[in-house]
Amino acid sequence: MDATRIIAIRHGETAWNVDTRIQGQLDVPLNNTGRWQAERLARALAAREAINVVYTSDLLRAWETARAVAESTGAPLIADEGLRERGFGAFQGKTFTEIEATMPDEAQRWRKRDPFWAPPGGESLAAMRRRVVETLHTLASRHRGEQIVMVAHGGVMDLLYRAATGQELQAPRTWQLGNTAINRLLWTPEGLTLVGWSDTSHLEDESLDESTT
Repeated sequence: MDATRIIAIRHGETAWNVDTRIQGQLDVPLNNTGRWQAERLARALAAREAINVVYTSDLLRAWETARAVAESTGAPLIADEGLRERGFGAFQGKTFTEIEATMPDEAQRWRKRDPFWAPPGGESLAAMRRRVVETLHTLASRHRGEQIVMVAHGGVMDLLYRAATGQELQAPRTWQLGNTAINRLLWTPEGLTLVGWSDTSHLEDESLDESTT
């Protein structure tokens, strides 16, 4: 009974995701596709899962996604700043192309995934990992023997995967971070274990269409 089952979710799609524009800790709402994804996610979890609580980043795109899940499942919704995306400082609001054109040296260091480098005014990967892992342990330890949802961001999902699989921060990413994909983890006081990753079947399941319910 020491284990906490975690359903970890990246928020639904935003217009900035489509534009490859860095959101960081800026507040960007879901677009129409993102709202549809959140609704499909919410219907799937309500139909199949017992959820004790939904934790979410306080940033709007995550909050909107998590609110759909909470309303559909009846679980309480709690925001936590520890689940925020990485602070990207001067990169925020810019596309990848713009960053490479205006800040080529910084862009190159970013690509190398130096754990201790931070964008101007932003957060290093090492600092973000510390924040995310501490938040995960704090929240999961409250719910031993229960199942919880955590709604956050691509950067947070990436760090959770690395924590569960022992991947280093510098290791190239070979796993998916899809919007509203269902990722399953198991937390115990000894650490984090990967159970399942990047399940998007709810986005293809016609039984979850509003017209068929």
